[in-house]
Formats: sequence, C-alpha cells, structure tokens
Amino acid sequence: MRLKKEKSAQEMFYELSCYTLTHRDRSFIHQHAVDAFAAQYADENTTPITLAFALIGLYLLIEKNFSGKEVQQAHMKLAKHLKQWPTFNLPGNRGELMVYDVVAAPVGSKRDEAILKWCASVWQAYIESHQKVTELVKTELWKTK
Repeated sequence: MRLKKEKSAQEMFYELSCYTLTHRDRSFIHQHAVDAFAAQYADENTTPITLAFALIGLYLLIEKNFSGKEVQQAHMKLAKHLKQWPTFNLPGNRGELMVYDVVAAPVGSKRDEAILKWCASVWQAYIESHQKVTELVKTELWKTK
C-alpha cells in the first residue's frame, strides 16, 4: 500500500487562499493570511519588500487592529514612495501555528479565528524585529498620510 504524499505548505496555502478569496467579509482577511504565510516561510531568497510588507501587515493587524483592506492600502502607499527596503533577520522558530493548523480549522468563524491566531503567532516569532517594523511604519507610512 502506497501512502499519499502530504501536501506541501504552499499547496495548503493555495487551499486556504481559495477560502479567503471567496470570503464574504469586507475586511479582506486574505491579506492577513498572505502576510502570515510570507513571514513564516521567508528564506534567504525572499525579497526585502516581501518580508517588509508581511511584517508591516502583521504589525498593523496585531498592534493597530487594521483590516486586511486597510493593510493592503498601507502597502500601496508605501510602495509608491519607498524604494529601498530594510532587511530583517529570520528567526529560527516562525510561530507555533502553521498554515496546516489553519486549514484544519472548520470553515467559518473558527477558521477566521485560526487565521488571526496564526498571524499573532508569526508576529510574536519576529519579536526581535518589532522595534524596526514599528519605526518603519512610523517614519514611512504615517508621514505619507
């Protein structure tokens, strides 16, 4: 008997994206899932803008209670004027929850809660970058308003 190959994290994220992109909630929860995944699975090949946007998105969600739509708008503002992106150290542990845990949660409010807990878990894993992200938002995002 042959065992089925387990799905990769990327495949699980595609599955989660099908859920988040068809979500009826106007807050655009998909953005939060994108940011959590990008930060959690970043590696040495990840571009500085990708990781910066992911961490900024997690900061705005967890610390400032931004909706996914508001995070997306913040990313667009930053992309218009900031051309040099800082780099961030990648922590060894990127959070206690993973995309697999989120997809395992029942569809609906339980999965939405799992997405938010996942985001908080990944944000906490980057604790050594919190000050740098906070300063980046303060100096680059708030000044563009």
